Amino acid sequence: MKHLSIIVPNGENNLSSIVGTYKIFTRANEIWKNKNQEERFKIELVGTAENIDFHGGIFSVKTHTNLARTNKTDLIIIPSLNHNYELALLENDELAHWLVKQYKEGASVASICTGAFLLASTGLLDGKSCSTHWSVDAAFRHRFPKIDLKTDKLITDEDGIYTNGGAFSFLNLIIYLVEKYFDRVTALHCVKIFQIDVDRNMQSEFRIFNGYKNHGDEEVIEAQTYFESNYQDKISISDLTDQLSIGRRSFDRRFNKATGITPLEYLQRVKIEAAKKSLENTRKTVNEVMFDVGYSDVKAFREVFRRITGMSPLTYKAKYNKAAFI
Repeated sequence: MKHLSIIVPNGENNLSSIVGTYKIFTRANEIWKNKNQEERFKIELVGTAENIDFHGGIFSVKTHTNLARTNKTDLIIIPSLNHNYELALLENDELAHWLVKQYKEGASVASICTGAFLLASTGLLDGKSCSTHWSVDAAFRHRFPKIDLKTDKLITDEDGIYTNGGAFSFLNLIIYLVEKYFDRVTALHCVKIFQIDVDRNMQSEFRIFNGYKNHGDEEVIEAQTYFESNYQDKISISDLTDQLSIGRRSFDRRFNKATGITPLEYLQRVKIEAAKKSLENTRKTVNEVMFDVGYSDVKAFREVFRRITGMSPLTYKAKYNKAAFI
């Protein structure tokens, strides 16, 4: 029998990703036992404290066992830390060392949403791909530059390390792991029982672009503000760097270091975010929206829109602005 450790980190974290993971794996165990007369996993909630409070003490989780007594495990799942990842990194140093030890001894590790911050702090993700919630993209890139962050992806799978996007997309990751550690029949049974939509593998369409400005480079912040205020105009990045009295190569390097993306990519994301809002809330045609955000080439607009959102402008409008089609 394999051993599954669902981590309950110290601090205020995400209760739903702990409970959801426990319930789905428990049901998968039951399904497996009915077919094979034995359970696939011993499932334990593991932490350094006996009880962890959630939501100001309204809920609490009682761990099955202490981290120090878990000498060997096969699969570790780190829940979402919500937006408390900075505090969680300070309060879970013992857990971070334990994760490294277990991975080196053969355990696989999966992180849910912002749980990737805790996993990344161990160094195990250096040089590997990783996903997390799109809203912390820039903060993650700034803190962990050695990691290939792919926040468009819903799930990453590399060298026994799994990560996923955010919020309730963790259900897709858990089903993915059930199929990997049990079988497809068990995974599909769980999909039907818990009514999980597994027909997607990207989180691009849910992303709301808010440029990261907590980096301290005043000239870069000035450029970001300029892009956000003038995206509908024809912008020359070279002219902007002249205004800022910064060489183009130096500006590109500083901008990428501060925000995690190039100036051109930043401008494109500002334009597409404005286009998304217009498609969601107005009856304007795709061409009208395109002109409003500063594009004149239909093909170029559609290609950039699809790359950033994972779908065409017309498909996006059909999905998120029902009123436009009444």
